[in-house]
Amino acid sequence: MRKIMADWPRWAGYAAAGWSLGYGALGLFWALGGGGFPFGRTDPDWEPGLSVLGEATRQAAAPLIAVLGVLGAGAGLAIARGVRRGRPVLLGFAWAAAAGLTVVVPDNRVLMLVAYAPLLAVFAFTGVPGGQPMSELVPWSRVNLFIVLAGGLLWALAALAHQRRTAGRCTACGRGGHRTARWATPAAARRWGLWAVVVAAAVPAAYDASRFAWAAGIPLGITEEFWRWLDESGLRWAGLFLSLMGLGGAILTLGLVQRWGEVYPRWIWFRAGRRVPPMLAVVPASIVSVIVLSGGLTFWRLRMVHDYDWEMWATWAPSLVWPLWGVALAAATLAYHLRRRGACRSCGRGGPLEAARDRELA
Repeated sequence: MRKIMADWPRWAGYAAAGWSLGYGALGLFWALGGGGFPFGRTDPDWEPGLSVLGEATRQAAAPLIAVLGVLGAGAGLAIARGVRRGRPVLLGFAWAAAAGLTVVVPDNRVLMLVAYAPLLAVFAFTGVPGGQPMSELVPWSRVNLFIVLAGGLLWALAALAHQRRTAGRCTACGRGGHRTARWATPAAARRWGLWAVVVAAAVPAAYDASRFAWAAGIPLGITEEFWRWLDESGLRWAGLFLSLMGLGGAILTLGLVQRWGEVYPRWIWFRAGRRVPPMLAVVPASIVSVIVLSGGLTFWRLRMVHDYDWEMWATWAPSLVWPLWGVALAAATLAYHLRRRGACRSCGRGGPLEAARDRELA
């Protein structure tokens, strides 16, 4: 498995092509009258502003999905084979697909399900309190958003590999024959990465603080009537759970600049003293950053179409700064990667001599 993951530049284009062909086939199925079209007003979660495809219809969107799927399959195969002709077009398509499928099309329901994943895992065995079926908590329209997100991540890998390959850089690490840019040296990355970590850990604090207050019986940023409803329904404890998840995420974010983010601490006794694999932090943090960014943009769309009450500011205002959280987390993750990537096993660059030169440059 480790070898397969390390060979991602080889298979990313094929994977993106396969995903595109599969989702294009779904588009054809919907265009021919098949059920399960997950967008538009057939979405059980539909509300104005929730999705950029909230007004999409099966008749208009499904054929377009099928066509884009075929185009994506062709572009993915061209990328996998290292076709250099039409490089700007291929890269433009690949990066547009990556951005659209990871940030634009998904919405805050992805973030919600990720945050509630531990509870959903328990409910799968114990049943949902109140007898609500799991299919209502995780309907097909929400599952589809994860499929879309997965496709976007594959396209991001394919685009990155092709961009490096056609620029004469190592596809594994991105290094070329020139010196490392000053901002990308480990010393420089530590400096600006620290600020990114501070922002990424601090931004969700307002959200967490309000939910902790609700759990403690303080109606911070909401009306007394709404707090009583939260109390009677038990939802204030769900808010507390989300806050605890957010607090845990903030602590893990701090690990991007702490010693225990590089070497397992004593309290992880079965790994204490061993080196933390960089990708163990880089991969999940990168994925979470795009999920948070997408979720934050959703709240901006909702804010523009709904007249939210300022007496209830804690239910919506803290979420408006989540795009900043997502960008800051992405920057902090990049800084961590630049500090810890070391010598490349594929091209050999980044060894001791280059590291010493980078320290002088910084």
